[in-house]
Amino acid sequence: MKLDLLAFASHPDDAELGCVGTLLAHKAQGKKVGVVDLTRGELGTRGTPETRAQEAADSARILDLDARENLGLADGFFRNDEEHQRIVIQAIRKYQPEIVLMNAIHDRHPDHGRGSQLVSEACFYSGLRRIVTLDQQGNEQEAWRPKAVYHYIQDRFISPDLVVDITPYWEKKVEAIRAFKTQFFTQETADSNEPATYISSPEFLRFIEARALELGHAIGTTYGEGFTRERFIGVSNLFDLI
Repeated sequence: MKLDLLAFASHPDDAELGCVGTLLAHKAQGKKVGVVDLTRGELGTRGTPETRAQEAADSARILDLDARENLGLADGFFRNDEEHQRIVIQAIRKYQPEIVLMNAIHDRHPDHGRGSQLVSEACFYSGLRRIVTLDQQGNEQEAWRPKAVYHYIQDRFISPDLVVDITPYWEKKVEAIRAFKTQFFTQETADSNEPATYISSPEFLRFIEARALELGHAIGTTYGEGFTRERFIGVSNLFDLI
């Protein structure tokens, strides 16, 4: 399935926290959107790979994604090397996205910056026809390079190069985040016996909203998601930027 917009995430729930409002905004415009999770999040303090897979599936249904898959790379131990780049290249060539969103260029969790670099380089190499990859049926894939790549902003604040208005989609974004019941605070899991973590407190979700309010305020809306770019954004009509 060809997608217009594809988000890569080092862990299930990264995209929910960083960029699903943007996916929803483009879905509403008739674009096809999807998420590819690099790992199963198996090193997470709370939950299991199985519960996180179910939560990712629940979130995908809430968001009405056109595609979601998990590449099964080793949480915490994947590397930006040829082996892992080829796996990501296969996913890029499978979905042929026009635009790719990916993790923050650097962040509190080392996997975020590493995943960002891995996907960024794979996007370039995916366009080289002499790098041969095969699809699941054993057929050679067509070389494909996205037209643009952007990095969403996660825990550490990074000054954005652009901000997307997600105000109409904020409640749906929150619903998708709360689908990860083992990871984030909900009334249903408030009495969980699992260890408390940095992201499991009610305060963390308030921080996520505060960040979205700050970015929305910067562009004169209520809620926003921010992104950094790797190259200059070029337009032929300034009114495209309004």
